[in-house]
Amino acid sequence: MSVHVVVGYGPAGAALARLLAGQGHEVRVVTRTGGAGRAVVAGVEHVAADAADASALTAAVRGAVAVYGCAAPPLQRWGRDWPALASSLCAAAGAGDAVLVMLGNLYGYGPVAGALREDLPQAAAGRKGRARAGVWELVRAAHEAGRVRAVEARASDFFGPGVTGGGHLAERVVPALLAGRAVSCLGDPDAAHSWTYVPDVARAMAELAGAPQAWGRAWHVPTAPALSVRRMAELVAQEAGVGGAVRVRRLSPLVLGAAGLVSPVLRELREVRYQFDAPFVVDCSAYEGRFAVRATPVAEQVAATVAWWRERAG
Repeated sequence: MSVHVVVGYGPAGAALARLLAGQGHEVRVVTRTGGAGRAVVAGVEHVAADAADASALTAAVRGAVAVYGCAAPPLQRWGRDWPALASSLCAAAGAGDAVLVMLGNLYGYGPVAGALREDLPQAAAGRKGRARAGVWELVRAAHEAGRVRAVEARASDFFGPGVTGGGHLAERVVPALLAGRAVSCLGDPDAAHSWTYVPDVARAMAELAGAPQAWGRAWHVPTAPALSVRRMAELVAQEAGVGGAVRVRRLSPLVLGAAGLVSPVLRELREVRYQFDAPFVVDCSAYEGRFAVRATPVAEQVAATVAWWRERAG
């Protein structure tokens, strides 16, 4: 039995901790609050520590064979807080000779024509895109300097059980449909969009941790073929047995601008509106050509997600 440390316990961190524990590993989860108020999961220990404090994190990950960076600062503090967090993760994993698996996203590419591939430059012009690109540059530099062994798993917008706030699809589509309300979306409801299923994120991160040939670069998490918000809403409605036509409306820029005056999150999302105004498609063929994990079929994703929301409501 080996020790694996998951830093952060959002949807991806929680799914990863459960997966690793189910594989028989000893799992240690590091968050600021520790295990207070969290459900007990066999094989998962919760430790309270500030992940941006390199000394505290080094102590928390002692004895681990892998450290998974699943934590992230609030959107409005990315530029200020990401460098310290990424540096701390590198220092802690390097001190213990553990492989560091970073959970990344696609903001660093900025707007591109065609599908997103890992060999595209991290050329984002916006603050959040530059901040996220800078995280990987910092980690990659540490890897190339021999201070840590590292790899990044990049995912598109999350979908699946456990995804609530911040899930552009889950928080706007599933609960709205189950409550009989219209679905609101940030951009074109008919534009193809890649949605990454959270359990697939967990499986890919665990696989990359044990694959030395993967280290030193970024990989796109296996993701099902892109579907529009409208099509995903139709699939959710079918699974949930919701009758009648699915109503999908586009939020106007004026409404978003007004909401951004009082909501820091909506204000920050204006930078990435391009991801929803046109097709936003992930190419994960590089990963699939080298490793075993494949995207869960969309029908299974939808069924599990609807079941989770219903259980949560109950």
